[in-house]
Amino acid sequence: MHSASSVLPPWADELVTLYESDAASQFIIHGNVEDRVLIPAAAGDSGATLGNLEEFLAEVLLPTFDVVLSYDLGNGIRVVKGREIFYAWPFLKEGGTLPRKPHPAIETLTRYFRYVANLQHLGGEIIQVACWIRGAHLVAPQLRGGTHFESDAAGMLLRTWATDLMLTGHPLATFLITENLADLHPLVVGCPRAARIEVPLPDVPALGAALEVLADEHPRAFSDVDDLGSVAGELAGASLGSVEILVRIKHHEREPLERDDVVALKKDLVEADCGGLIDFVQSEVDLDDYLGPEALKRRLRQDLALWRRGDILALPKGYLLCGPVGTGKTFLAECLAGEAGVPVVVLANFRDKWVGSTESNLETIFRLLHALGRCFVFIDEADQTLGKRDAGSGDSGLSGRVYSMIAQQMSARRNRGRIIWILASSRPDLIEIDLKRPGRVDAKIPLFPAATPEQGFALIRALAGRYGLGIPEDALDELSDTLPELITPAAAETLAVQTYRLAATEDLDPVEALERQLATYRNPVPRDVLEAQMRLAAREASDHELIPEAFRYLVDD
Repeated sequence: MHSASSVLPPWADELVTLYESDAASQFIIHGNVEDRVLIPAAAGDSGATLGNLEEFLAEVLLPTFDVVLSYDLGNGIRVVKGREIFYAWPFLKEGGTLPRKPHPAIETLTRYFRYVANLQHLGGEIIQVACWIRGAHLVAPQLRGGTHFESDAAGMLLRTWATDLMLTGHPLATFLITENLADLHPLVVGCPRAARIEVPLPDVPALGAALEVLADEHPRAFSDVDDLGSVAGELAGASLGSVEILVRIKHHEREPLERDDVVALKKDLVEADCGGLIDFVQSEVDLDDYLGPEALKRRLRQDLALWRRGDILALPKGYLLCGPVGTGKTFLAECLAGEAGVPVVVLANFRDKWVGSTESNLETIFRLLHALGRCFVFIDEADQTLGKRDAGSGDSGLSGRVYSMIAQQMSARRNRGRIIWILASSRPDLIEIDLKRPGRVDAKIPLFPAATPEQGFALIRALAGRYGLGIPEDALDELSDTLPELITPAAAETLAVQTYRLAATEDLDPVEALERQLATYRNPVPRDVLEAQMRLAAREASDHELIPEAFRYLVDD
């Protein structure tokens, strides 16, 4: 097997090391397996090219193998290399056929592997054989509940390829290709003799190398690009396939690839690669836009200063934003990301009704997060989204599996300083305590409504200013009798919008328009609900300095 580690991506280098050390002969290749792959130039060739994973296996990792076979549901068994050797197999010479259906096909391949192993054992020719199964999860899918003969039998045979001493003692390499481990039969995934090799989304160096290839093939798209490295940095998180499509379109339209194009299109590329499982937000606001306590903004800016310096020892892995509905939890997350200059990934519709699909969707999302470099992951309504350690049998254990997968990612050491989780909830008491512990959520930040009518007026006034409504400071005296208590930013925003609407449609002075709106205002959240959620937020706070003085009574025992 090819072993020139200097030209191999890390995942392929790991695979070669495991095979050549006899540590493994079966490899479950998962992750970004549908993407384009950079294929290094062979001796005498002019340069690298972009191909698919199978081409990479055949041309880069398996050029010394005598027979290379492949199988997938559409094409059946195919001979990629060594056709004459393979068809010398007595089974085929005597009229045997190559079946297309999964179980018979896997049986036939197993039979051939045993044949070449027996041939070597009897002192005959040593035939080095490799085989990959494309879409292995379709051959041996994970089907929860009951017995599924075809799937179980295929899973058992694939596991045999890695555990049978006769087969492992022969120069045999097998590759099971699937996008997500959650889709593959547990007999295969759980095999201790099978190595799991994850193909990640391309990092910035890999994107840069691919852009060099694409620049040679499609020069018109790069006519205004001086630094391919900076373009690669902007595209972090996108697949090579989506980048190639973008470049081809630009080249065809005779338009140069510009930075604004890259920034605008990255969102579409990333969301398309993730199949709508996430929303990708490039924040255009920062903490200057957040109308909140200065103590809170000072604390967050201290964290970001550490992040910029790469000093991650005291950097939180995650934040919990808790407070009543309408207190600006989502907006604060966007401001924090904008201040940091990193994207926000919002988990969207990753839950699915089909067995195994939710876990598969989460694997896809985590793969994207690792490729993005630095980013914030925002989970709204975290008490509902994150699942429960033990949710009973009502959902066949799905909630517990979601909880376990997310908890593992939140505490992973490799994510510190790269991925910061932001959970938002008005009911933090319903979030599993293990998810809120230090090492997953290190800072729990309470958010509150305006503590006094004066603070509420300042909030309304600032938001009204964004709509071009100039409300003077001295209007406070005129409006003091109608200003509500405990007004939230969301409610203040609504008041500002309605004030603008009234002023614009009835040609009123902004103060008069606001006074009329306040006269009929009703808090959208019942007072008892608001106070209960405030108490939960105050008691959850990791630092009492973040609780305004007016609300510290909420935690006094």
